[in-house]
Amino acid sequence: MIIDAVYEGGRQGNAADDPISKILEGVGNQGGFRAAGRGPDKKYVVLYTSGEEKDWPDTLNLSTGQFTYFGDNRRPGHQLHETPRRGNEILRRAFECLHASPPMRAVVPPFFIFKWYPTPESSRSVQFKGLAVPGFPGLPSTADLVAVWKTTEGQRFQNYRAIFTVLDAPVIARSWLQKLAAGPSAGAVGSAPAAWLDWVQSGHAHALASENTTIIRSIEEQRPDTPTKIAILREVFEYFEQAPIAFEAFAARVFQMHDPRVIIDTITRGSVDGGRDAIGRYLLGLSDDPVYAEFSLEAKCYQPGFDETSPNTVGVREVSRLISRIRHRQFGVLVTTSVIARQAYEEVREDRHPIIFLSGGDIADILVNNGFNTPELVTSLLHTEFSLTETALGIPRASGA
Repeated sequence: MIIDAVYEGGRQGNAADDPISKILEGVGNQGGFRAAGRGPDKKYVVLYTSGEEKDWPDTLNLSTGQFTYFGDNRRPGHQLHETPRRGNEILRRAFECLHASPPMRAVVPPFFIFKWYPTPESSRSVQFKGLAVPGFPGLPSTADLVAVWKTTEGQRFQNYRAIFTVLDAPVIARSWLQKLAAGPSAGAVGSAPAAWLDWVQSGHAHALASENTTIIRSIEEQRPDTPTKIAILREVFEYFEQAPIAFEAFAARVFQMHDPRVIIDTITRGSVDGGRDAIGRYLLGLSDDPVYAEFSLEAKCYQPGFDETSPNTVGVREVSRLISRIRHRQFGVLVTTSVIARQAYEEVREDRHPIIFLSGGDIADILVNNGFNTPELVTSLLHTEFSLTETALGIPRASGA
């Protein structure tokens, strides 16, 4: 198997089209967890993600190699480990072995990550994303496997959020997969990737970290990538469309949602903001010995370009206005429901101005990741916390932490 290679599925229109079961013996052709082997210790495990679950946003950070995967207790009425495929049992066992004293890494199965990748040839095609191990460098044992609470239709239940490291193993040899499938007596160690062997022996996880060569995000990359996220952004834009000053407080809140180290000190008055809609600080130091970096935030509630219309882009003039207000050792944040025009984006990046861009797609992603994953939940948030009767008039508001 090769990193990011696409493996085509069949064309029969049923589960037999699945290509994963043809590559990895004994894993089956359905479900997010697909384990080979009987008993608590598996030969290997496939973690399959569609990338479309709004309540459970599995994510792979290509820059760091960190992979976040949610368990399979996704409906109320069951205990954490009472799932048909025992996926949460697999997670618990793997992380228990990782954190045992002494560690039992040798019995942790390899985890192979696949993502749904429909093609013109087959709707069941998949892309191989890598070989993963439980945990992540620098992350404490109390944070790599966490049971999180969710609420669905007024009913509460728990599910796991697990953190993995995708190893620097660009190619997985078929000979190793065959030996793993044959069992421990087949001597699978000899053909294993070096990164896997190093992790088993020393515990050092060499992550597959990749530097992004695309400095300028395209228009499409800045927009929502699913129908649900488009609907979420539409709710936001239409709510603030007639009262764009009210959008300033919401934009500041979105930046806080993105990173808990963000502190918003002041939402400025629209008539006297001097090019800054919010002022705040970013916590860099220890909580009892803090060091802060100050920032200025500007918000632009612009037409995102729904229904095949062209977006009202944020251009050079708006970005230059923010840059001119940034003082020494400060940075800027620009939040918009639309997108950043390419020329403005290029000038900021080429001149190395310390500006963070959050576009319409980013707003939708941040809301989803914080539990506001349906248009209805977003509407409730807007009406509850951002009443237009006060903020639409430009009344100053302040908050701090």
